[in-house]
Parts: sequence; C-alpha cells; structure tokens
Amino acid sequence: MSDPTVADTRRLNSKPQDLTDAYGPPSNFLEIDVYDPQTIGVGRNRFTTYEVRMRTNLPIFKLKDSVVRRRYSDFEWLKNELERDSKIVVPPLPGKALKRQLPFRGDEGIFEESFIEERRVGLEQFINRLAGHPLAQNERCLHMFLQDESIDRNYIPGKVRNSPGMKNCLLCPPPLHLLAVWLYH
Repeated sequence: MSDPTVADTRRLNSKPQDLTDAYGPPSNFLEIDVYDPQTIGVGRNRFTTYEVRMRTNLPIFKLKDSVVRRRYSDFEWLKNELERDSKIVVPPLPGKALKRQLPFRGDEGIFEESFIEERRVGLEQFINRLAGHPLAQNERCLHMFLQDESIDRNYIPGKVRNSPGMKNCLLCPPPLHLLAVWLYH
C-alpha cells in the first residue's frame, strides 16, 4: 500500500502546450463593454445613451459582434423582464440618482461627467454579471438588448431557439409542433 500523502501530491500527466494553445482564442468567451456616453436633447427631454458592444463565440448568440446604443431605462427594462420571466437572481442596477435630478442643485446633476462615468461603470458591471449567467443567455430579452438596434417592448418573452449549434440544447425546449409529434406518437 502506498503512502496516501505521496499519492495525493503526484502531478497529473499533461500534454505539452505549444504557442497556439497558450495564446489562442479562449474556447468560450462573452465580452461586453459599455462605453461612449452621449447626452442627447435639451431641458426635460435630455438623457444619456451608452454604446453596448458585445463580442462572443458562444453558439447561442446569432451575432458574434454587435454594437447597440442604450439608455438607462433600457437597462431597467431588461432587469424587469428577467425578474418577471426567469428564475435567475438578477443583479442590481446602479442607483437611479434621484437627488441629482433636483432642480435647485446648481450643477449638471445626472449630466455631470463624473456621474455619467460612475453610472457607465455600474452598467457595464451589471450587464456582464447578468449576461455571464448561463440561464440568462437563453432569454430573448437579453438577446434583443445586446443585438437588436431597437427594443421591441411588445415581444413575446421566452427562450432563444433555433440558434446554430443549439439543436441539442437541454435548456431550449423544441418548437411546439415537434413537441406534439413527440408526445402523441
């Protein structure tokens, strides 16, 4: 019988690694950047938008690289949709900053550069934490938020289906007509 401490500390045999393996693209990645804030409008119709850029090689996403422009209310919409329609715990958004919107502040409030940058960082953390969740990656609202130019607020909530490479996905049930064939035959 061998000494258990020696057996526990033996190294596993590993294959030699070449430069392609060491510096090649990661096997699966999802990168999302929130950047380029722009304030639009005047007076009470003024708001800030942010560019949201997604890069991925995950097969569930139809586009591998996309750039869309979103405002804070779009991030709120996404959070509310996922809280209502999914079983995942949705991370918090950066605060609404109600005190900064008061008219007697004497500064730019929510349009101040430091606040916009702070919010941008918070939104980037929010969307990366959210999109990194494997169950959230199946939700239509997340795909629409990250890849569609505009958000259709009348969409039908549900899971993403029929993406290339997702034919055997256990999280994505088959279309109803195929399910009926399977159930009744």
